[in-house]
Amino acid sequence: MFDISIKDVLDIFIVAVLLYYVYRLMKESGTINIFYGIMAFIVVWLVASEIVQLRLIGSILDKFMSIGLLILVILFQDQIKRFLVVLGSQRRWGFLRKLLRHPEDEKADMRKVIMPIVYACMSMSKSKTGALIVIEGSMPLDEYEKTGDIINADINSRLIENIFFKNSPLHDGAMIIAHNRIVSAGCILPVSHDTSIPRSLGLRHRSAMGIAQETDAMAVVVSEETGYISVAYRGKLSRRLSGPDLEHSLSVMLQTRQSPK
Repeated sequence: MFDISIKDVLDIFIVAVLLYYVYRLMKESGTINIFYGIMAFIVVWLVASEIVQLRLIGSILDKFMSIGLLILVILFQDQIKRFLVVLGSQRRWGFLRKLLRHPEDEKADMRKVIMPIVYACMSMSKSKTGALIVIEGSMPLDEYEKTGDIINADINSRLIENIFFKNSPLHDGAMIIAHNRIVSAGCILPVSHDTSIPRSLGLRHRSAMGIAQETDAMAVVVSEETGYISVAYRGKLSRRLSGPDLEHSLSVMLQTRQSPK
């Protein structure tokens, strides 16, 4: 009944793999609803044109498919940009680099990043100094780095505390850490309008949630009012963390970033 060759099976397998990876990438970039919408439209188009053979609907959908890509780019340019950023930043071959490095070297590098942040946040928590620190994931934060002042310095707890000191001109913005360095400070982040965020939380927490929802970065917040440490990661906010809790969260995030997808 069906004349299926090995070539057809291979073709179906390749398409399925490509769809799976596109699904994963769009889910990571927060554009999964576009994927669902496109897939639903393709299914309707195939059913109407090829299976049921509805001529009028099929011809309309055929015309729409010819200009559909342009319409999608216009309507969803921000979401498509975010998806392309994730696509271009995936570290698919990170395992090759890991094979050439000793595990102890990786742990030492991680501690050089984690511990200064933990020590600085613990100190600022005691003095109730407000702070917002963003640690880059696999998605680059170039557009946010440009909104602040370039620092490009080694990660140092004393430097972090000085930047967020109340009289510092950069203390109101966010600090961005990328490539194991303090890249910039005084940065402007997207503000989340999620209604699930308690009203008692201020702009720092909403900005932390905003960057955590837009990217795969982790944002660490020290409250100026209470001194509590919070972490926003993958759209979720964890509050009232201790020093060990913060260290664990940072370790998990950095390990996830370094592991191959």
